Amino acid sequence: MSAPSDRAEPREGPSVASLGFAPLGFDRLTHWGRADHRAALHAFRRSAPSLLRVDPAAAAGPLRRGRFAPAARAVLEGPADPSRTEARLFFERFFRPAEILSAGAPVSGFVTGYYEPELPASRRATPRFRVPLYRRPADLVAVADDSAVAGLEPDTRFALRAADGRLLPYPDRAAIEGGWLRGRGLELAFLEKPVDAFFVHVQGSARLALPGGETMRVGYAAKNGHRFTAIGRVLVQAGELPLEGADMAGIRRWLAAHPDRADALLHRNRSFIFFREVAVEPGAGPVGGAGVPLTPFGSLAVDAGLHAYGMPVFVEAPELAVSGRPFRRLLVAQDTGSAIVGPARGDIFTGSGDAAGRVAGAIRHRARWLALLPVEARP
Repeated sequence: MSAPSDRAEPREGPSVASLGFAPLGFDRLTHWGRADHRAALHAFRRSAPSLLRVDPAAAAGPLRRGRFAPAARAVLEGPADPSRTEARLFFERFFRPAEILSAGAPVSGFVTGYYEPELPASRRATPRFRVPLYRRPADLVAVADDSAVAGLEPDTRFALRAADGRLLPYPDRAAIEGGWLRGRGLELAFLEKPVDAFFVHVQGSARLALPGGETMRVGYAAKNGHRFTAIGRVLVQAGELPLEGADMAGIRRWLAAHPDRADALLHRNRSFIFFREVAVEPGAGPVGGAGVPLTPFGSLAVDAGLHAYGMPVFVEAPELAVSGRPFRRLLVAQDTGSAIVGPARGDIFTGSGDAAGRVAGAIRHRARWLALLPVEARP
């Protein structure tokens, strides 16, 4: 996605001023030497050109992104297909690990997963494809950080520009799906099922298989400004699902078993996402908030108000098993989400398609986060 989408329940987070780092040695990372860092190095190479375009004096969060320039130049000059050892030595040369602190205390981390759905679709409405994904409407406008819109949360970033110039809350999911945008020619593509469209909204992007073999990729363009509500949490609080069963697969099963209640549940999430068509780069993932294609199990969505894009993060989540092994991997901050809030809150990009979706939907785990700071940076 090219900007924040909806992927978790929002909450208040700490400020940049309260963020800190406690440097460690790589010898304190028990599993560092046994992990495969090649996906992270590939992801960092994707970020390198943008890191080199940043003014070294310009601040972004607690670190200056320009401090990543030496590592960015080196990765572009290095081998395109490094060995495991070469990848590890690269990060050990240009970075040092550090515990993430908030108000001077270590932070407990938490990770979820997200992916790029792959779905059949059509550019035109047909008897089979009737559920639209919409382009951004002209009357949906960005709201300045220091502005407030009556009737919306203080952190709202989008609103309706009325004919008289006033800013008003944009219609919510129920109103839009009830026909608010009908007849305005904003339909970008059509899907088969409302639940598929809903989860495309949650993920923020999708690859669409069109009739005739064409592939279309859609990515985030804007949102209606209403706060995201996690319907899995709604089901848990209502006693409809146990906490351990409220992953994406469990939610889909509940929706399929209760078709008469599905719309009412989906409408509890008043947030609504608008899309744009983006180029399909062979072999590349969707474009993240950093403006580069995402790498499966190499890219991480973070709170971009706290952390700089391009920062590597070593995530240890021993209770999370991926490919039969406890998750201990290096990832690179390359995306964000409107609900990814906090110094050690992240979303792991797992790839595209159903298999990636099954993995992503089951990731809800506590994790230890270790930031890798450029060697020149001083926390």
